[in-house]
Amino acid sequence: MSKATLLLVDDDRHLLNAMAVWLREQGYKVDTGASVQDARRELTQRGYDVAIIDIRLPDGDGFEVLRFAKERYPEMPVILITGYGTVDLAVEAIRAGAFDFLTKPLIDEELQLSIERALNQRRVIEENKNLKCQLDMRYGLDNIVGRDHRMIRIYDMIEAVADTKATVLITGESGTGKSLIARAIHRRSGRRDKPFVEVACGALPETLLESELFGHVAGSFTGATSDKIGKFKQADGGTIFLDEIGTASPALQVKLLRVLQDYQFEPVGGTQTITVDVRVILATNEDLQKAVQMGRFRQDLYYRINVINIELPPLRERVTDIPLLAEHFLRRICEEMGRPVKTLSEEALAALQAYRWPGNVRELQNVLERAVLLGRHQTITLEDLPPEVAAALSPSYANADTAPLKQALQLPEKQIILQMLELHNWNRQETAKALGINRTTLYKKMRRLGIQVPQGSTHT
Repeated sequence: MSKATLLLVDDDRHLLNAMAVWLREQGYKVDTGASVQDARRELTQRGYDVAIIDIRLPDGDGFEVLRFAKERYPEMPVILITGYGTVDLAVEAIRAGAFDFLTKPLIDEELQLSIERALNQRRVIEENKNLKCQLDMRYGLDNIVGRDHRMIRIYDMIEAVADTKATVLITGESGTGKSLIARAIHRRSGRRDKPFVEVACGALPETLLESELFGHVAGSFTGATSDKIGKFKQADGGTIFLDEIGTASPALQVKLLRVLQDYQFEPVGGTQTITVDVRVILATNEDLQKAVQMGRFRQDLYYRINVINIELPPLRERVTDIPLLAEHFLRRICEEMGRPVKTLSEEALAALQAYRWPGNVRELQNVLERAVLLGRHQTITLEDLPPEVAAALSPSYANADTAPLKQALQLPEKQIILQMLELHNWNRQETAKALGINRTTLYKKMRRLGIQVPQGSTHT
């Protein structure tokens, strides 16, 4: 606060100089002016933390300076001062965008308090901007890493549906990044400045989940000593993300169906109907169609939530994305820990690509965090990885004395290409695209690694 810069404009030279001297004694840096022209000149050259402007000036008024300042620096607080203060003038000043309105003769403590409040407001605005920037970096679309053709389609879907109110169902195995996708949709929507509320439905017992979502009134059940606002109400105007929706009980499914249709509900034990404006995103690692067939999930609710379906592929089917993800996680983990960014050895990267990743992207992130914490060198080697990950490489690889590196790396490369060929029904064009190489390169690798096309395959 002591280094804050102030612009002080008043046509009373005696008062202007006295105020400037006093404010400098308080530790502020002060520039002065005596007219609208002076104020424009100073504001054209630089911005200030706070501007203090007299309303009556010889070549115009303070409102003109206020408008000019707000056009150039919308977040700069402007304090208007006058020797002819009235209630109407004060109201006009605040409506025009002034932070405060003070009347002469100015009291030193009153002026300093107003400046401090203005600086605190400026600081809060800057902190909010920084927080939003951090949220965008962590949860924005740019933070979702991958060049696999299925991930490209997911990016396109996020862009297409983000700024709508359509219900989105995200499916995929545990650890594939469903929460990250939900947050990215919210961050790219018109609701980005409103709440994003996440509820892990599977983490709460059935008796508490309904109260958590819809709230309750005092006395509605044992332990309900006061009213409670539910997550749907907290998310009003924003987005609610219901993870593990497949675990919802039949009674809760009925209530969810009504919310999705009418955006209305009653708190547990209450009679007052609450209406909310909320975007609903849901996620599950279950096969909901199967759950519908087995009678565990309502068919009408399934059709209601399956408006837009984003299916996330498991990491073992995105082998070509593993180097990108590893680089991304290593950079972020090292930055958060205040360490130089580490790199992966060829052997370590080959092991990461050969491993099956039952825990998907989340498991990869945890493995790399462990490697950064325990690894003693700048390069992460096979020894820094968990045994089950390192064991994904061939036995011959571990015996470096008898197997050259190039030969040792052929087996995981062959396994990766075989996995991708089988995934794409031996369509070499699609496989090459998924691997990020051209078809000619794929043919050469197949010949070198002895990969034979099964008889009866019609794809090229």
